[in-house]
Amino acid sequence: MKTVTEFPHPVEDIPHLWIPLPDGTRLAARLWRPEGAGPEAPVPAILEYLPYRRRDGTAVRDQLTHPYLAGHGYACLRVDMRGNGDSDGLMTDEYTPQEQADAVAVIDWITRQPWCSGAVGMMGISWGGFNALQVAALAPPALKAIITLCSTVDRYADDIHYKGGCMLGENLGWAGTMWSFSSRPPDPAIRDDWREVWLQRLEQEPFLALPWMQHQRRDAYWKHGSVCEDFSAIRAAVLAVGGWGDSYKNAVPQLVANIDAPVRGIVGPWIHKYPHFAAPEPRIGFLQEALRWWDRHLKGQDADGADDPAYAAYLIHGDRPATWYRHRPGHWITAPDWPAPDLRHDRLALGLTPQGHGTLTPAQDAPDAFACQLSSPEDCGLDSGEFCAIFLGPEMPGDQRRDDALSACFDTGPLPQTDIFGAPVLRLRLKSDRPVAHVAVRLNHLHPDGASTRISWGVLNLCHRNGHEAPEPLLPGEEVEVTVPLDHIAWRLPEGHRLRVAVSSSYFPMIWPSPERVTLVLTGGELDLPCHPGGGSEDQITFPEAEAAEPLALEVLRPEAHVRSTAIDRQSGLVTLVIEDDFGEARDPGHGLISGSVLRERWQIHPDDPGSARAETHWTQVVARDGLRLRTEAHTALWSDAGHFYLSGRLEAWENDRLIHARDVSHSVPRDHL
Repeated sequence: MKTVTEFPHPVEDIPHLWIPLPDGTRLAARLWRPEGAGPEAPVPAILEYLPYRRRDGTAVRDQLTHPYLAGHGYACLRVDMRGNGDSDGLMTDEYTPQEQADAVAVIDWITRQPWCSGAVGMMGISWGGFNALQVAALAPPALKAIITLCSTVDRYADDIHYKGGCMLGENLGWAGTMWSFSSRPPDPAIRDDWREVWLQRLEQEPFLALPWMQHQRRDAYWKHGSVCEDFSAIRAAVLAVGGWGDSYKNAVPQLVANIDAPVRGIVGPWIHKYPHFAAPEPRIGFLQEALRWWDRHLKGQDADGADDPAYAAYLIHGDRPATWYRHRPGHWITAPDWPAPDLRHDRLALGLTPQGHGTLTPAQDAPDAFACQLSSPEDCGLDSGEFCAIFLGPEMPGDQRRDDALSACFDTGPLPQTDIFGAPVLRLRLKSDRPVAHVAVRLNHLHPDGASTRISWGVLNLCHRNGHEAPEPLLPGEEVEVTVPLDHIAWRLPEGHRLRVAVSSSYFPMIWPSPERVTLVLTGGELDLPCHPGGGSEDQITFPEAEAAEPLALEVLRPEAHVRSTAIDRQSGLVTLVIEDDFGEARDPGHGLISGSVLRERWQIHPDDPGSARAETHWTQVVARDGLRLRTEAHTALWSDAGHFYLSGRLEAWENDRLIHARDVSHSVPRDHL
């Protein structure tokens, strides 16, 4: 990444200002703007609106990004949402009507500033990418364009809560994260009432796992904020960006396919990071691409970018399995329109040899009917990796051979070079011996030496086979036909390598297990494999080298470290996945605030007992300055029996190693066809 220190405009940095809302609440913000911006020379504004604390949480990435854009003629604001960072108020949930109304009020406030031209854009990754889409769907007149990264169009089906109607383990993981994040104190240097505000947050901060788990169907709770409910409501121009190493890889093609406003999509090899500093490489000049987008849609400079393809994707040249990649080989391919009319759809049928080996052959050569019995151990899935890889540790799915051994596998023979591009879909015929059951599907790349790399995956709660709003129990022994969509991907299978479809009845800890041990009988299936017609290895589009502003020179007090390990208790048989992410501790030399955090997770299950599943998270957060050290400890736990989920949590606050607040919560939630 190239560091840029000189820009067309000198940059004025206003580290703290208050934005008043109609109800009297004040939101804390940081503003970067070109020097001289004012009534005689107003500029467009770009808003990034998050709960993640501008003073410490996103300060490093903000420093790379916002001064760069400001130096090219834009006013950039990083605003802490209500109830977070130094802002007033309390946060009650994610993506609430209040959150969205506040964003509209902030945009209105921006347009009334003498330095603003009246044109506003929103930009953000993850939460900021979500609310950029959601606010765009409200269509405030001043919002002309957005850039949404690593986001979703469907909060139920494609976020961290549920997938295919199965409850994701990340449902608890992210609830613990937000309990920890949002219960931190304001910076005492900004607010004299920091202790009062902190204690109020500690007492009232919601334990979000509860409402998320109380809505196990795709009901009105999830439809709110899901822009797929009405794509036509989005009138602002949309640049959508994602990464194949991220969990949010489906939104980009969906937005490109469905939005009537100007839209462009880019998906690279990255995890959950901005592409100018993301991993794995190659990175791209994202900030230059962003400037072209803003120049066109906020300044009216229409010439540059008018001929960009609708969709650009990095085709990964199938590499070996690893839990982390610094670089992924491949090249860029493009689609002038999406869905691309020239995609080829290969249809491969599941079959079984007389010796019991699973096959995957062209559909026209479909084998005779077969019956394949499947009852995966409950610890199948330990090599799934993190649902959302974000923290730069060993979070990617590693070699799949262990999980493959616990699954029913259907393999092709050696194939010609095949470029998979799009969302594979598996249609299955099966029977279950229980009324509630799950099925997990992985599409894997088999290397000549037997190594297995996960290409894409999908899961389905079989009670949701006819939709996510009105689940229906299975009739044990009755054959049903189901469709399991897998995540979008762009992947090259080299000549002579093979594909594998691996099917399992469990996938822990990625999804929470079904209430009872399940035996499935597979009786047929067909894979729809979308393929790119290309075959070359030359980039069809080129991006400039990654650039950014001068990085923030943090004083590192404790370096970060990441651990992921699996432990087996030989006496009890329990299997435990251990995750420890120490994010270190550092001091910002600009304002002196010290911050640090540590995450610990434990995911435990017995291979023979879904009722043994238990998850625990523990976050430590530290904020310190001038001899004052403030610490929160956030503990969460989830377990279940056949009828209920059980949640517990404890939130503690410490001031200079003195416990000043403690709060315990516990809840039970009935299982709803889950």
